[in-house]
Amino acid sequence: MKKYYSVSIIVLVFFFSSFKVDKACEYAGSNINYVKKQTEKAIAVDDINQARYFAYKALNAIEKSKKQLKECGCEYAAESIAEGLANLKLATKATSLNGTRILLNRALENTLGGIESLEEHELHDSQYGSDLLAMNTVVSEEKKMAMKKPGKKDFERKIDISLEKYRASLNEIVNSVDCSEARAFAQNIYTHCEQQLLIQNLTEGKKYYNLRTKEITAEALEKLNECK
Repeated sequence: MKKYYSVSIIVLVFFFSSFKVDKACEYAGSNINYVKKQTEKAIAVDDINQARYFAYKALNAIEKSKKQLKECGCEYAAESIAEGLANLKLATKATSLNGTRILLNRALENTLGGIESLEEHELHDSQYGSDLLAMNTVVSEEKKMAMKKPGKKDFERKIDISLEKYRASLNEIVNSVDCSEARAFAQNIYTHCEQQLLIQNLTEGKKYYNLRTKEITAEALEKLNECK
């Protein structure tokens, strides 16, 4: 009888812990969808001050979501949202509408990546994933493969794809905006990436994201050398 109660207690603890995580993910998802809507509004307006207004609303929503994201335990979502936060902050400091929109579009890409990660969180190794696998004694090899985290190369490939839009937008700035203004914009992003890469406990994903962004931005700065 004691053994039965012990097993029951373990199952109940696991159930309520999982329930708490699911709720945290649900709340985080709701908040991040709000971030998406505010970022889209910021991109749509034709006034830089209005764009900053909506960007700040998105920023505040991310700040309020940090606790839920942490409790949810989805590192992929947290990674994407952190990059989105950084791009939103840069967007509020940009001095031109075009520059603001580039950074807002980057933030939107990050946000969409975060939403996608939250929706697929059951396929990741969550905080309780190993416990769940231990309790399930019969799991097919196909399911085991499906529950594995994406490999490093897959993760980097996803980042590279997302940064191609940034490359295209940055090239448009280089080719259509006043040279000195374009250089100041690119230099601001380059400096931000350098500062991020100096952080000692930066995750591998953030390192790669900032490194690739820095490399792409360096190419643009090379084209703008005449503005020195």
